[in-house]
Amino acid sequence: MKKRPLPVWLFDLDNTLHDASFAAFGPTNQAMNDYIVEHVEVTEAEAALLRQRYWDRYGATLLGLVRHHGVRPHHFLEVTHRLPGLEERLRTSSHDRAALRRLPGRKYILTNAPRAYAMRVLDTLQLTSEFDGILCIEDMEMFGEHRPKPDRRMLRSVAARLKVRPSRCVLVEDTLQHQRAARGLGMRTVWMQRYLKRAESRTEVGRHPCPTPPYVCARIRSLRMLYRL
Repeated sequence: MKKRPLPVWLFDLDNTLHDASFAAFGPTNQAMNDYIVEHVEVTEAEAALLRQRYWDRYGATLLGLVRHHGVRPHHFLEVTHRLPGLEERLRTSSHDRAALRRLPGRKYILTNAPRAYAMRVLDTLQLTSEFDGILCIEDMEMFGEHRPKPDRRMLRSVAARLKVRPSRCVLVEDTLQHQRAARGLGMRTVWMQRYLKRAESRTEVGRHPCPTPPYVCARIRSLRMLYRL
């Protein structure tokens, strides 16, 4: 009897593997607002509106700033993710590390965050060695432009890069917009709801009036629940 092939897991980072609403999102959002005020030359209130508008429209504030204001991507990412004191605010548990270690199949990080930030988080939480690779926003360029989640072309390209069919991939995410795109390609989707209560901004977490939207294959509140799938 032929064995069923093992899945390829694609894990989001923020609010999926750690409590980013507590550790990072507040300072990051403020840093983005400050950057927009300085480099786009708008008021603080206008900066906050622009940040949210571009996230809603493009899936990432960066894309709107590049497209409409000529912002340099690497400069924006470096400045807005310096986050002094980040390491002291990060938290995870030994149960999470054990759950990842025991999970069968290849495991990758797939995050819209910059690599330097992702490595700080993973190294501090002692999770780096649990993954076969890390795909960050710097790796999500197509045709000379950044194409972060939820861009379907990028998700298809990721599957091709990993030499696997999309149907073999399982995306573990807190953001429903990203899950909808992945499911449209045939990927399986797992909605991490562990940090839903803490998150307040829609840029932080997916929200939906249906307990389980049709494009969500499963809901979890801990990584250990992945074994039930």
